[in-house]
Amino acid sequence: MRWVKKCVRMAVLVFLVSAAAFLLVSMSPLDPLTTNVGQTALGSMSQEQIEQLQAYWGVGVPPVKRFLSWAGDFLRGDMGISLLYRQPVAKVIWTKLANSLWLLSAAWLLSGLFGFLLGILAGIRRESAADRLITSYALLTASTPSFWLAMVFLMLFAIGLGWFPIGLSVPIGVEASGVTTADRIRHAFLPGLTLALTGISHIALHTREKMLEVMESEYVMFARARGESPGRIVLHHGIRNLILPGITLQFASISEIFGGSVLVEQVFSYPGLGQAAVTAGLGSDVPLLLGITVITAVIVFAGNLAADLLYEAVDPRIRRGRRQT
Repeated sequence: MRWVKKCVRMAVLVFLVSAAAFLLVSMSPLDPLTTNVGQTALGSMSQEQIEQLQAYWGVGVPPVKRFLSWAGDFLRGDMGISLLYRQPVAKVIWTKLANSLWLLSAAWLLSGLFGFLLGILAGIRRESAADRLITSYALLTASTPSFWLAMVFLMLFAIGLGWFPIGLSVPIGVEASGVTTADRIRHAFLPGLTLALTGISHIALHTREKMLEVMESEYVMFARARGESPGRIVLHHGIRNLILPGITLQFASISEIFGGSVLVEQVFSYPGLGQAAVTAGLGSDVPLLLGITVITAVIVFAGNLAADLLYEAVDPRIRRGRRQT
């Protein structure tokens, strides 16, 4: 019964997010014909050609009717055809998501690991030089826009030093069969590093606060009175009580990673899902934008569901409590 409620909640969430995205695109002042065809090209077309383009882009069709038509097709398994790429939306999303998977996965894992470790270090060494350094770094990066940091890395390491490529996900002029894993890693390194560094701050700060609470608790005081070593206290009392909050923070950061990738991919011209979302929004490609919205919402929900399952695996008391209820 609990899983049924979660699935219903997910369906409602996806519907509301899709409706909000559709509403924002419909309210956009951009003219899809002028944006994608150009004013000069439109001036050289006949009225019949312009009417055909208007029908293709859905100009003049009420927004509610367009949204309901899209929703009906989506429920039948058809996500539509991308107006910009002239390909099925599912195919475009899969291609873009495969490109983004490198940097999103790396950024998610690195930000969680280093944020957790730095938060623990700052918590057990309160008011020390390490604590002040970690806290200052976390506060600085938390207030730094990801696109600004991406531009700094681009100018310094790609343009200035030439250590990394200035953009794209693969080398220019190389066939797909000739692209190596090392090439993909080099192209994804700077955008992935940007997302990881900006994602560390929130996890580190939250972990630090939880660690301070643990270190000031009565059971830690009793452990010290029994003569337990600091390392044993951190391992058996600190980390054990930080696992569940850490899981929550780690999977909650999925949405932040996705949000940051939109701007970071634009800076590095990385052809991933974030850049496709911006292109779809600016080009009024409603089927593609709604498809990306649904997929990202499902991924975020899947992350929350995975965290829920890990709770039960880490703490059997949660599983027993749910069985009793």
